[in-house]
Amino acid sequence: MRVDQQLRLDEQLLLFMDQLEALEEKRHKLNSLIEEGWFSIAKARYSMGNKQVSSLQYASEMEPLVYIETSMLEDGTAEFKCERKENKTEELKSNTIEDIGAKETVSGLRRRINTIQKGVKEEDQETDPQGKTKAESGESTPEHRDPLKWFGILVPQNLKQAQSAFKEVITLSAEIASLQSAIIAIRKEMQGQMKEKQQKTEKTQPEMENE
Repeated sequence: MRVDQQLRLDEQLLLFMDQLEALEEKRHKLNSLIEEGWFSIAKARYSMGNKQVSSLQYASEMEPLVYIETSMLEDGTAEFKCERKENKTEELKSNTIEDIGAKETVSGLRRRINTIQKGVKEEDQETDPQGKTKAESGESTPEHRDPLKWFGILVPQNLKQAQSAFKEVITLSAEIASLQSAIIAIRKEMQGQMKEKQQKTEKTQPEMENE
């Protein structure tokens, strides 16, 4: 029993050290990405002008594209996951394309009629009964949801690189939070087992002295 407990502590200690090493690597990568993102923004401001890349270009109504989902695992640790809205939009687009491709066995005349009907439907959807467009009625499209569009249609490559870096920062932050939760949980478990081992050792010492 004592040998099994010692092996368990050794395994936890090795896992604890591995998690600490992984946490240090992720933190280093996180800091590098943040520096890279701000450096890219500085380059974009230099090429476009300070006033063209600032909070003045923010949309009046902003909708989050990333959500953080939290869940509790069986071992009591918290897990954090990034849920991106744009990924769902891309999945819907790909599914629609696959469905259209599977049904492309109709005649050319029928495809032409469907295309005309589809164009009429899109025009009807662009305006509501009050004559408001989709943008005016508050509905957002994937193009308008992209924050890069706030700064213009043709933005410099540096601004795209900054966006890519900060997207990775969000994902990495969730991974770091999950790893920190796991490290705290295993540290508490190790402390409890060490305390239990120490209590058993203190009880056995008087017995050995009496013998």
